[in-house]
Amino acid sequence: MFADALCRLTGRNPAVLDFPQIGLAVSGGPDSLALLLMAHAAFPKAIMAATVDHGLRPEAAEEAAYVAQICAERGIAHTILKPDAPITGNIQSAARDVRYRLLGDWADAHGLRWIATAHHADDQLETLLMRIARGSGIAGLSAIRESNGRIIRPLLGLTKAELLAVCDAHHVVPCEDPSNANQEFDRVQIRQWLKSAPDLLDAPRIARTVSALREAHDALEWMAAKLEPERVAVSESRATTLDPSGLPPEIVRRLLIRALQSQDASIAPRGDTIDRALETLRSGGKLTIGELLCTGGTLWRIEPAPPRKQNH
Repeated sequence: MFADALCRLTGRNPAVLDFPQIGLAVSGGPDSLALLLMAHAAFPKAIMAATVDHGLRPEAAEEAAYVAQICAERGIAHTILKPDAPITGNIQSAARDVRYRLLGDWADAHGLRWIATAHHADDQLETLLMRIARGSGIAGLSAIRESNGRIIRPLLGLTKAELLAVCDAHHVVPCEDPSNANQEFDRVQIRQWLKSAPDLLDAPRIARTVSALREAHDALEWMAAKLEPERVAVSESRATTLDPSGLPPEIVRRLLIRALQSQDASIAPRGDTIDRALETLRSGGKLTIGELLCTGGTLWRIEPAPPRKQNH
C-alpha cells in the first residue's frame, strides 16, 4: 500500500531512481520513523531525510541527533534544520509555517522534487472531527490532502497502530513528544475522546468520506472556475464586479473569494468572514475585508478601500 501510494503521488516508481528526489520529514516520532523505515526498505536510493529542531523544547536537539544516528546506520543522508529566529505568536501555527519553509529551502538546495510527511489515517479522522467542531464547510471537511504542491502524504491509508508495528518490526524505539499529551490543544482533546469513542469511528472508513468530500469540493471549484469569466469582471476603473443572480449559495461563496483575490491575491477569507460578507452583500450593504471595500446590490462591487482618516 505504501509503495503504491508513493508511485501514485510521484507519478513514477521511486525504486528505479538511483539518486534522491524525495525528501522525508522525520521528527523522531513513530509516524515519521515508520515513513523513514518503509521508504528506506522500498526506495533506498530515492530518499534523503531532514529533521526540524524548532528550538521550542530542550529534548528536541537530542531527538534530532537520534534521527541522524538512525539515518547514518542505514546510509541515509540526513540534515538537521533550525530556524534563524525564535518562534513567537501562535506557537503551533508559527512552528508549522517555519517547518514547511525550512523543508522547502532544504529541498531546493538538494534538488528534491517532493517532500513526504507522515500524516496518517488517524490524523485524517482527528482533523475531520476538529473541523466539524469548528463549523467548517466542504473545503475544510476535505481535511488533509494526499498532495499539496510538492508536499506528499503517502501514509494516509495507514493507521497509527500499523505505523507503530513498523517501528517495532525494525526494533526502533520512537521518541515521545510531550505536546501530544497537552490537553490545551484541540487535537489532543479529540485524540483522548476517540480512545473512548465507539468503534464506528473507523479511520479507513473516514478516509473514504473525506475522499468523497474532496471530490465534491473539487467539482464545486470546477464549476466556479467555469462561471468566473461570465460572472466576475474587472472594470476600467480596476474595480471587480460579481453577478450573483440565480446561483446556488455555495457557488456564490466561491466566486466571491475569487473576486476578492482578483484585487488581492494574498487574501484568503474563510468561515465567519465570508458568511458575514455574503449576508451583508445580499442585503445591499457595505463592508471591508482586509483592505478591500465590498458593496452589495444587483452587482456586487469590490475595490480598494479609501484611505482611513487620521485622527489628530
